Amino acid sequence: MGAGINIGACRNPKLKKLAAGEKEALSHLRANIKPGERYVWIHAASLGEFEQGRPLIERIRRESPDTKILLTFFSPSGYEVRKNFPQVDVVSYLPFDLKSRVKEFLDIVNPRMAIFVKYEFWGNYLSELKRRGIPTYIISAIFRPSQVFFKPWGGTFRKMLKCYTRIYVQDERSKQLLAGIGIDNVTVAGDTRFDRVTDIMASCVKIPEIESFVDKNKLTLVAGSTWQPDEAHIIPYFNAHPGLKLVIAPHEVDENRIKDITDQLKRPYVRMSQTTPEEAAKADCIIIDCFGKLSSAYTYGDIAYIGGGFGVGIHNLNEAAVYGIPVIFGPNHKKFKEASDLIANGGGVSFSDNARFNEIMDRFVTNEKALADAGAAAGKYIKSNIGATDVIYANLFGK
Repeated sequence: MGAGINIGACRNPKLKKLAAGEKEALSHLRANIKPGERYVWIHAASLGEFEQGRPLIERIRRESPDTKILLTFFSPSGYEVRKNFPQVDVVSYLPFDLKSRVKEFLDIVNPRMAIFVKYEFWGNYLSELKRRGIPTYIISAIFRPSQVFFKPWGGTFRKMLKCYTRIYVQDERSKQLLAGIGIDNVTVAGDTRFDRVTDIMASCVKIPEIESFVDKNKLTLVAGSTWQPDEAHIIPYFNAHPGLKLVIAPHEVDENRIKDITDQLKRPYVRMSQTTPEEAAKADCIIIDCFGKLSSAYTYGDIAYIGGGFGVGIHNLNEAAVYGIPVIFGPNHKKFKEASDLIANGGGVSFSDNARFNEIMDRFVTNEKALADAGAAAGKYIKSNIGATDVIYANLFGK
């Protein structure tokens, strides 16, 4: 694995950062881990998994402020954004899953426990943690029949599952799948992301530009983490419906992506980083071209569109649904339990073509009851699923 990443780093800036960070990881840890201290080690592959693990991190820090916490990442997109996260003591890249580096990592850190978030199955780490008798957990995990664990040739991966002291899964289906292959040390705790978005909502900050932008006589669509295929549906509908306002936050905010959007807009727009509340009030569209605003922006929306559903998968549905507004998303959502759940309870709607998107939007724009019912269903779904952090924390720390 390491050799492949090093070769790819020659052409890929992200891989270059990963290779450089991994190379320095052990020396970074030696310089920052205090000898004799026992750390709770929490590993998140990337930023999304970090947000899933964050409620537990913050709970540990709040309830047990003297506990030392090491946070590791595999991806630069997680490490670069959260390398100065104040709620932990040390942040580092995770050394590659090679036996020699795994042993050196564990010699340096000597964790009192290891906690992996959602999808992290590193064979050498898991076997060495088990050999050393270090309690090892995975939280907010979810399993599907299509995964390699449940295939006839998946024996090596099934052995990895047996290394965990306990597996905390999101749903009963995952527990049943694991039971079918002889894995019984499983607790259905739920998904900590529900706790995270509830915390975010509670600490939501006002955005003056959007406050002045919204019009009580018009509906506001907040489109978050969008890509070009998403915008191909959103923008034409917006252009054709003067009674609709649009807040759009592209997943990538470089100048080329912003230009992609502005070239398609036929109504007045402003950019968040370049406007004032007075100017925003005169616009029909606000482009969020900076980070850290989207989660609070959803509170101003009547309808949410979540991007990514025409690519590798949808982004964070719960971040919008927590505000009690319906969520719309593309077809690539099969790996996301919350998408299926929201569709089932009426709080979310998926589509695959422009005609269906227009139909969904027309229904919400013209039918006040349909809009209110879908929003209420989305909010109820979030409220009914909070509490995973409480279960996991009580199990791990006996409090």
